[in-house]
Amino acid sequence: MELKGIHHLSAITASASANFDFYTKILGMRLVKKTVNQDDTSVYHLFYGDDRGNPGTELTFFEFPMAGRNRHGGNSISSTSLRVAGDEALRYWKQRFEEYGVEHDEIIERAGRQTLAFRDPEDQRLILVSDENNHGVAGGVPWTRSPIPAEYFILGLGPVQLTVPYAEPTVQVLTSLMGFRPKGKYPSTVAGQPDILVFETGEGGSGAEIHVEERTDLPRELPGAGGVHHVAFRVEDEEELRKWIERIRSARFPNSGFVDRFYFRSLYFREANGILFELATDGPGFDTDEDIRHLGESLALPPFLEPHRQRIEAGLKPLDTANETKEGDPYDPLL
Repeated sequence: MELKGIHHLSAITASASANFDFYTKILGMRLVKKTVNQDDTSVYHLFYGDDRGNPGTELTFFEFPMAGRNRHGGNSISSTSLRVAGDEALRYWKQRFEEYGVEHDEIIERAGRQTLAFRDPEDQRLILVSDENNHGVAGGVPWTRSPIPAEYFILGLGPVQLTVPYAEPTVQVLTSLMGFRPKGKYPSTVAGQPDILVFETGEGGSGAEIHVEERTDLPRELPGAGGVHHVAFRVEDEEELRKWIERIRSARFPNSGFVDRFYFRSLYFREANGILFELATDGPGFDTDEDIRHLGESLALPPFLEPHRQRIEAGLKPLDTANETKEGDPYDPLL
């Protein structure tokens, strides 16, 4: 029983429309599912990914229009990596960010890979990571209708960084409970802070890593727009997920039990420093209820919400996602 890598990561936005513009028009990702938060159907849940929304490529957002800005701090998922093919792609993206006024840092090495940190308009902390010499979990498939050339397309999720006041409890959950392997460490970008610890699972590589940063100098993060809600890890199928449920229960971690999200099956629990983890199956997938050629163009609801479609749609602000994304579309990061 082994986790295969990162499945998806869910963050928070205060504006679905501005979020859609940035992630499709600037980052060139595909909106593979426009649906609602199944626990609060009054808000959108948007899924971005590769050509098919393959597991390991999905960056998702809950829209909470009244959310204040996230106050960054500890006990949090503090940065999200996005994979690109190589070092040349980082140089392309740095130039693109300069062209579109996207806040970004310089290209630097982290954990033996070249990286480029940047922020979205809500200060979501993101890092492009080069797969130049990556060996492990394969990346995704470029979307042919993206404004980004295929050789520079975002191929999926890379290492996810956790920032915690005390690393050891989180490390114990990752290694003893979840089966992650220690891989090494690298210097913090903050002077005087401990090295960042690297753990991997499955086939390893950038799509299967968690980085743990210990920071005793930070207040606890106050969640809001620009923050991350949870990270999910890949499980092969429902049979294996149920084995994980028993394992988590046996370890006496409070958890959600089995949850049917229709597009995948899940379990949720909080690790020792309070960060929300999800285990999610690779299938059935996002083309279960939509033609693969038209993913994300209309509001998709799982069967158990379909009887409530009229009420749900009436409560949502229309979000036009049906038009093909093309290079040169207008983009205003202040919208």
